[in-house]
Amino acid sequence: MEHNTPKFQEEYAAKIPAMTLLANLGWTFLAPAEALALRGGKQDQVVLREVLRKVLSNRTFVFAGESHPLSNNSVDNIISQLCSPALNEGLRHANEKIYNHLLYGMPVTEFVNGKKVSPTIQLIDWHNLNNNEFHFTEEYSVTRANGLDSRRPDIVCFVNGLPLVVIEAKRPDGNAQKGPTVLEGISQSLRNQRPDEIPHLFAYTQLLLSINGSEGRYGTVETPEKFWAAWREEDINDAEMLALKNKKRSSDDINALFAHRHPRDLAWYQNLLAGGDLMLSGQDRLLISLLSHERLFDMVRYFTIFDQKIGKIVGRYQQVFGIKRLIERIQKRRSDGSREGGVIWHTTGSGKSFTMVFLSKTLILTDALKQCRVIVVTDRVDLEDQLAKTFASGGELSSKKDRESAMATSGKRLAQQIGRGNERIVFTLIQKFNSATKLKNATTQAQILLC
Repeated sequence: MEHNTPKFQEEYAAKIPAMTLLANLGWTFLAPAEALALRGGKQDQVVLREVLRKVLSNRTFVFAGESHPLSNNSVDNIISQLCSPALNEGLRHANEKIYNHLLYGMPVTEFVNGKKVSPTIQLIDWHNLNNNEFHFTEEYSVTRANGLDSRRPDIVCFVNGLPLVVIEAKRPDGNAQKGPTVLEGISQSLRNQRPDEIPHLFAYTQLLLSINGSEGRYGTVETPEKFWAAWREEDINDAEMLALKNKKRSSDDINALFAHRHPRDLAWYQNLLAGGDLMLSGQDRLLISLLSHERLFDMVRYFTIFDQKIGKIVGRYQQVFGIKRLIERIQKRRSDGSREGGVIWHTTGSGKSFTMVFLSKTLILTDALKQCRVIVVTDRVDLEDQLAKTFASGGELSSKKDRESAMATSGKRLAQQIGRGNERIVFTLIQKFNSATKLKNATTQAQILLC
């Protein structure tokens, strides 16, 4: 009779449902003792080194038309670099450095038949999900910076041994005077990022979630509480989500999740399943939307930027789905070979500048569109300057020279940039199109753009 009683503690209301759903999404569970063994039994180490080593040992590089495996020395060097985040310059800097390694890979030195080569090795295979390892664990003990005690985030998700997601699970019944329990999880996550806590874990994280069984919010490293966002899914319908939530799993799979727990936890879960299909919660929708493997890769690769003023930014659902629809549209061709166009409507303060940066990044990283050029048209000098700074800060204009060459300083310059230039990004005021098309040698491209 005890197991029929509803449980409202965070374990039964939030954490166990989150863990079972992650397993249904294709994440492999590691009991806390297994996860500790994979990091050499050291709680001050946060990377699952043995998993990372296995992945890197299977990576290859091409030289002179032939594929070669990584040497043990290169594998050791990559692991050594990755496991020593530069926290002396602050968490944000350390996180950005590791993010760049994730996105662009890491160079190594190899010798093939006596010849020195310097290939770049991808830590994550962004194009083939099956070439990556996905694990998660609970109660992940990490030694604090003082070396005396530890913190235990509720759930940590790893890709190739790197802790990319941290989840705090809270009970759904909060104290009304303290506010929703989701806020407690956010507060705990922010506390754990402080220099005297466990910042070495957050040097790797890309998404942070706070859930309470019925709802959830997400952010990233150093996201202030007020900017942790809800999610509204537009691509995965409820029928698909319900199928994932109620995916039938073998007894062995279920037992693996509960083997390290008290038997009553497994009995409670089995009793829950006996009642029939489980309903979707807001927590389920958030986890499916952000932590299915493909979506997580999209969020990390396309919808994450670092702004020098604001910090690390991860896209909101409006930006993500707006850009997804735009990418789908511009890949379509009319009968005359031209592309389809469209409009994304923004209100003041809705993040349109960052939407443009996300879009440019997505275009450049999408194989079918990476040769594209982006022309940003505004109607005010101050907005043009602001956008240029946003692009530069977000990493799309890597130097002052890039930014200067991207600016259309006159109608003549604009016509030249469009017709014969090779700048990937061009900024212009709409007024300059008027003078550009009146030039004797005005390009047909400028005329077409004006139309």
